[in-house]
Amino acid sequence: MRILITLFLLLTGVSSLAQNELLARNYAEKGEYEKAIAIYEKLAKQTPGRLDYTLSLVEMNQQVERFDKAQKLLEERLNTRSKLPQLIVELGHNYTLQNKDSLASIYYNEAINYINENSRYAYTIGEAFEKFSLLDESILLYEKAMELDNYLDFSQQLARLYGEQGKVEKMLESFVDLIEKNPNTKPYAQRQFSLYVNEDPENEANVLFRKIILKRLQDRPNILYNELLSWLFVQQNDFKKAFAQEKAIYRRSDEDISGIQDLVFIAIANESYDHARDMINFIIEKAPTPEMRLGAYQFLMKIKLATVETKDYDKLEAQFNALLDEFGRGKSTYLMQVDFNRFLAFNHNKRALAVSNLKALLENKMSAFQEARVKMELADILVIDEKFNRALIYYTQIQEKIKSDVMAQEARFKVARTSYFKGDFAWSQVQLDVLKKSSSQLIANDALQLSLMISDNSLEDTTQTALKIFARADLLALQNKDEEAITQLEDIIQNHKGESIEDEALLKQGVLYEKTDQYTKAEANYKNIIEFFNEDILADDAHFRLAKLYEDHLAQPEKAKELYEQIIFDYKDSIFFTEARARFRMLRGDLIE
Repeated sequence: MRILITLFLLLTGVSSLAQNELLARNYAEKGEYEKAIAIYEKLAKQTPGRLDYTLSLVEMNQQVERFDKAQKLLEERLNTRSKLPQLIVELGHNYTLQNKDSLASIYYNEAINYINENSRYAYTIGEAFEKFSLLDESILLYEKAMELDNYLDFSQQLARLYGEQGKVEKMLESFVDLIEKNPNTKPYAQRQFSLYVNEDPENEANVLFRKIILKRLQDRPNILYNELLSWLFVQQNDFKKAFAQEKAIYRRSDEDISGIQDLVFIAIANESYDHARDMINFIIEKAPTPEMRLGAYQFLMKIKLATVETKDYDKLEAQFNALLDEFGRGKSTYLMQVDFNRFLAFNHNKRALAVSNLKALLENKMSAFQEARVKMELADILVIDEKFNRALIYYTQIQEKIKSDVMAQEARFKVARTSYFKGDFAWSQVQLDVLKKSSSQLIANDALQLSLMISDNSLEDTTQTALKIFARADLLALQNKDEEAITQLEDIIQNHKGESIEDEALLKQGVLYEKTDQYTKAEANYKNIIEFFNEDILADDAHFRLAKLYEDHLAQPEKAKELYEQIIFDYKDSIFFTEARARFRMLRGDLIE
């Protein structure tokens, strides 16, 4: 019993400390430093072994310019039996805050010399220097520590600090040296490189990096340098040169083709289809196994699907059939068959044939995941064919088949969306309420968006007339009947003015105008949202889409820049904030870091 009581008191005490610490931080964030000081004093007294409480108390006193008090706290901790040389740096910083730089330098030098006693103190002292962005002192410390102890290696810290000093060439050289010594550091080094290297080949860091690697490659050929050059060319979206480096790696690495495969994925993601096609053809020619050759053909067909014109649909269908005749129509080609039948249904208007093909594919013995993937495609086709009830059966089967997989959540979302298309908004809402807590952020966001659409437009219009028209337009858009969808949305815009659904209709119609190359009409829609719905939830969407329209299609970069800037200052919580900031800086001519 005594043990239980002791444990209870201990847990209560820990909980109380945590709550007080949180409260102190909250006061500090709000600038209420005196209140924070009162709490930190109690915390430091209750747990004298906690250095972080002392340092927080020092910082709060510095905020209210009680530098003598801060100094006394630090000196008291330094005079204990524990060796805490990082506090010497803290004392120096206390003088820096008082503009007493000569006194600060004395303490900084004392901290650096402390490692003469034990070089291992360089870790904690270095962290203290870096905490206050004392770059010169940090570098001097790390370099001295490595001279004193051959087992210490601060190369990674030094390379990063050179970059922070603006010594870009020295930073690049140091990181390349580091990778040569320890190839496992390459991912970290590349993350650091990416702070300086960008898509502009004439950017200073790009030029220096290329010069450094080419010189080393010339002096002592090494696959590592080809890998780094390939990485650089990928950053510059120069996939032709990246491919050349990957072919060099292939020839010098026992014909390892994995690097070229990875490059294919990146090129396709960047819609650099011509270069991706060249890489895939190389893989098809050199593939050591039929499985790798099949995989390459699958990506080749994905490119053709992304670039095919309507007049070539029959030709593409014949190419798919030729490949399936060669590789078979069993489970080994199920992904290619899924892509093929999606093309038949959604693009080539051969939905009955697609359904028949997928049903035949399901007769093969497949894994639960493979079966679910095929049924998902089958159900999607049935939805665009407006055979909703049959589609719902397949979606439900998927949920039962792979309950723990994210595909089951996707199937549930599609149940909700299909019910929405049917006009059964109540049942759709039930499904969406569950999905708002989905482990997949993408599905959770989609569920929340559709849920808000239904709930927001069911309150003021109990007949849900406009919502039904919007759902019909959504389905028509899914069926690639873009002009019909545009007409449905125009009905809402003209006949349901002032209703909450109006801005949704304007945005959706604007997106469809873009898809059908009606850019001036899309511009008008987005400008209407910005003018009349600037306080509503879609305002940032309209700003971002209009900016992209000006930048990509209407050749008005200055207008695009203004809109990106508005997102940066007025919509800080927008999902478009990060990209808007990057696009703004690029249009302004900044070196993107």
